[in-house]
Amino acid sequence: MTRVLLADDQALVRAGFRVLIETAPGIEVAGEAANGEEAVALARSTRPDVVLMDVRMPVVDGIEATRRITSDPDLAAVRVVILTTYETDEYVFEALRVGASGFVLKDIEPTELLQAIRVVAAGEALLSPSVTRRLIARFAGRAAPRPSQAGRLTELTEREREVLALVAAGRSNEEIAAHLFISPATVKTHVSRTMSKLEARDRAQLVIAAYEGGLVVPGETPPS
Repeated sequence: MTRVLLADDQALVRAGFRVLIETAPGIEVAGEAANGEEAVALARSTRPDVVLMDVRMPVVDGIEATRRITSDPDLAAVRVVILTTYETDEYVFEALRVGASGFVLKDIEPTELLQAIRVVAAGEALLSPSVTRRLIARFAGRAAPRPSQAGRLTELTEREREVLALVAAGRSNEEIAAHLFISPATVKTHVSRTMSKLEARDRAQLVIAAYEGGLVVPGETPPS
């Protein structure tokens, strides 16, 4: 059973998500939080598989709540998904940087939301890499590359850097395999090793690492 914690300051939004989740097989609501502080406390007490986290909440916002959850070793198995309006939430990049596994739009189709919950609960980054890349490219270019992250990229092999650049360009494992003339299984191995070296929780954080380390520059032509 996949257990989901709902964190949103709007009771109506939480109620809508609860009704949807409770009608889905294999998923249940672990609790509801009206602010980030409550979300962190409930995450620690209920240990949900997934937290659906709104960004703009009182007391403690969704970004800080996400940071507290993802930095807690006891909550390492808890995945955070940011609820966003996409066009207006300029905080999503920061939320992904501190450990969120992805994001969903608040007007997402019910079936897509349920699938998103299952995908994240299984340990994958949420939504397609290309969608994540577009959002990150929009906001990551506002800050200079982080020297600390650039230094960590030197730990990667040349092949791992190639794979990372293609991940950041929004390519799937199958597309990367075709581009580099290697098997998808080999790509998966390179991605896993890169995640380990960069201490990334999932694919979304790999994309961020590529931007923050200067490996990929927003607006540049992706590898073809």
